[in-house]
Amino acid sequence: MLQPGAQAPSFSLPQLDEGSRQFQQGKPALLIFFETDCPTCRLTIPYINRLAQLAGAKADVIGISQDAEAPTRELVEQAPIRFPVLLDGDLSVSREYDPQAVPTLFLVDGAGKIARTSVAFDKADLNAIAAEMLGEPFELAGKHDGAPQTRPGCVSRHLEPRADGELASSVNLYAERGARASRIELSDDVDPCEFCYLAGFADPLPVIPPTVERVERMLAATTLPPDRIVARVPPNYGMATVEKIAANAVMAGCEPEMMRALVPLIRAACDERFNIHGVQATTHFAAPLIVVNGPVRRELGFACGSNVFSNVARANSTLGRAFQLILANIGGARPGELDMSTLGNPGKFSYCIAENEEENPWPPLHTEFGFDRGQSAVSLFAAEPPHGVSEHNARDGRTILRAISRALATVFSYRFCFGWEAMVVLCPEHVKTLSRSGFTKDSIREFLFENTGIPIREYETDGGEGTQFTQLYQRATINGEECYRKFARPDQIRIVVAGGTAGKFSAVIGSWATGPRGSQMVSYPID
Repeated sequence: MLQPGAQAPSFSLPQLDEGSRQFQQGKPALLIFFETDCPTCRLTIPYINRLAQLAGAKADVIGISQDAEAPTRELVEQAPIRFPVLLDGDLSVSREYDPQAVPTLFLVDGAGKIARTSVAFDKADLNAIAAEMLGEPFELAGKHDGAPQTRPGCVSRHLEPRADGELASSVNLYAERGARASRIELSDDVDPCEFCYLAGFADPLPVIPPTVERVERMLAATTLPPDRIVARVPPNYGMATVEKIAANAVMAGCEPEMMRALVPLIRAACDERFNIHGVQATTHFAAPLIVVNGPVRRELGFACGSNVFSNVARANSTLGRAFQLILANIGGARPGELDMSTLGNPGKFSYCIAENEEENPWPPLHTEFGFDRGQSAVSLFAAEPPHGVSEHNARDGRTILRAISRALATVFSYRFCFGWEAMVVLCPEHVKTLSRSGFTKDSIREFLFENTGIPIREYETDGGEGTQFTQLYQRATINGEECYRKFARPDQIRIVVAGGTAGKFSAVIGSWATGPRGSQMVSYPID
């Protein structure tokens, strides 16, 4: 991508209803590259509208659509867009400027050099660009205007894979059928495992080569046609056809019957409520944690007991790995590229457990989403790695829960409250103690909600440095001390029973940002 200090290339592109328009040196300009189906682009447009109005004759504001005329016109009318929009139909200008994601803003000075860039949605960047364009500090994007501080964008069209030789931007976004997976013939002297790795199909571990015969065996386990599009996987919005899902399942080592769980899992991941785009692109630790419920646990061999988070069962390991391969190979979120997690998460190899319903005296997780106990389902939670809670001496359930509440206080960051959820994975021995003490799932949640808080004195150290949003927090007296509640509501704490029957070790798993602006837990049925 062109960086500040580089010369901005001149270009001429068609303008909606206005013939063509040239961009040349001589006047400051703000160029915004966008896609019509990108939610983050739509979030950004109102801010650019206002900036264009404020800038007036000081600078040009020019939108560059990476899509065809019809969808661009529809967006211009819906948004509405109040600045000139040019059509980069062949993506030639996109290739010259090389934005890695959209929206990308290039602020060009009067000498034709790039003065500043901004990728995706970032309020601090928008305010800095506005200040530079207007010649004085200006808050274009307020902290509490209802929009998030930042939001990841979508991959730029010119970096998307092609389908049947056509640009991805020309593909019908509403089609039910997609292109068949490509066939690659290797000579006898080429190692297929090494080829998969060098071609970028694999994670760093060896994969099983997805030969035609192996993929066809996988496809035989489903009645869906191979070219049926199950979902479009962000951030590339690549078409996850049944055949491409099957090919990734082969590489991960899945048995053919695993297609039964994998297809609804991909549908769940692409549910807008889960926001796999944000989960994949965040610098946070989060990785999607898969939780399997219902009879399918036993039918497909999922582990729910001892070593549940470990490499104990083929079903857990291969379903989780196939899912991650699909997110990378079809969705395009690869580590070091759009996946920019600062430290990462070992769950990005495979992160899949089943609930130990046999040791659970309460309704299992999937019933909270409206499913019957006897129905099978797969749920997704944007999860940090597990944080162990060891409590071996407690004879009363309250003692166990107080230990868990201490761990819950550290979710995301110790002094941050309200914006995050947590999953508490209770081991069977702790469950027995809690049940004997009269606890239900709801009363466990309520106890943890009432007893998890951050002492207000913690916000008085360091002059309050590192704290924010405390005006939104809820005060409560917890264990005799004035605190801010960690969670906004009891239902932000999820309860799952899993693990072996020996050993009093439970776990707390923090989340990425929650709610409509973050990631909401979703659950889909397995037929």
